[in-house]
Amino acid sequence: MKKYLTIGEITKPHGVKGEVKVFPQTDDINRFLKLKRVFIDGKEVKVLYVTVGADRAIMKLEGAESVDDAEKLRGKRLEVPREEAVKLEKDAYFIEDLKECQVVDTEGKALGKVYDVIYTGSNDVYWIQQPKELLIPALKTIVESVDVEAGLITIRPVREWSDED
Repeated sequence: MKKYLTIGEITKPHGVKGEVKVFPQTDDINRFLKLKRVFIDGKEVKVLYVTVGADRAIMKLEGAESVDDAEKLRGKRLEVPREEAVKLEKDAYFIEDLKECQVVDTEGKALGKVYDVIYTGSNDVYWIQQPKELLIPALKTIVESVDVEAGLITIRPVREWSDED
């Protein structure tokens, strides 16, 4: 398992003093308020302050003093060490642990590996790119089991819940 977990992605500068807007990749945006540090490209960066909105966080990071500094951070992922991550509820998983899990159906057909997890608001969607693109709703009626230790996700056969032949 990965040592660091992604908690958000910097989307763009905010204001003129080097602040950045962050799209959270965590269920609880308020977890940003407790951050003292994050890791960007493997380097520790001190968090100077954070404000949160309904769906975005505004952060002031050490070393970002201008719009130009903030612009250089666009698209960067904010990570925290696994041991500093929030505790998960039962049947909840870190996205980083789901990525690269092999997805198979209950009949044993291999469907590919999870490339990423898409947030839709109502439920997450597992995105498989290879061997063919497939979007799998992460619903209890579809996902039979998840074993991140083994790197395996088992789902009901696609024909049972999609329009595919």
